[in-house]
Amino acid sequence: MARSQESFNKKEVRNKKEKKRKDKVAKRLAKKDQDKSGNLDDMIAYVDAFGNITSTPPDPDKVEEIITENIEISVPKRDTLMEMDPIRKGVVSFFNEAKGFGFLKDSETQESVFVHANNLIDEIKDNNMVSFEVEMGPKGPSAVKVKLIK
Repeated sequence: MARSQESFNKKEVRNKKEKKRKDKVAKRLAKKDQDKSGNLDDMIAYVDAFGNITSTPPDPDKVEEIITENIEISVPKRDTLMEMDPIRKGVVSFFNEAKGFGFLKDSETQESVFVHANNLIDEIKDNNMVSFEVEMGPKGPSAVKVKLIK
C-alpha cells in the first residue's frame, strides 16, 4: 500500500525520527554492555599527612598514632589565674565633651576602649587617670562605671 501524498519534507521528518529512535536503542544497548560497577580503583582517593588528595594509598609504616584524649573539641577552659580583674585602670586618651564620647587607654593591655558620657560617674578630661569596667557594646568593647582616680 502506497502512502498518499508523501512529500519530500514528510519523508525527511520520518527518516529523522527513525534515525533518532535507532540511536536511542543503540545507546541503551551500549549502556547495558558497560560494566555497571565501573572501576572502583579509579574512584578511590586518599588523603596524605598534609591534607592533600592523592591517588596513592598511604604507607602503613609512616602512619602516626593519635591519642584521642589530647583532642579538644570545645573551647578550652579558662585558668582561674588568667582571669583579669574586672575593674581596670587607664588614661583618658581622648574625650569630646560636646559629642559625649571618647577613648580610654588601658594601662595593662594598652588597648583603646570606647567610653560614652552616659557611662561616666565623674567628669573626665584628657590625660586623667580613671578606673573602669569593660563590657561588650554593639560595636565592640566599651567602658562603663568610669571614675576618676584621685
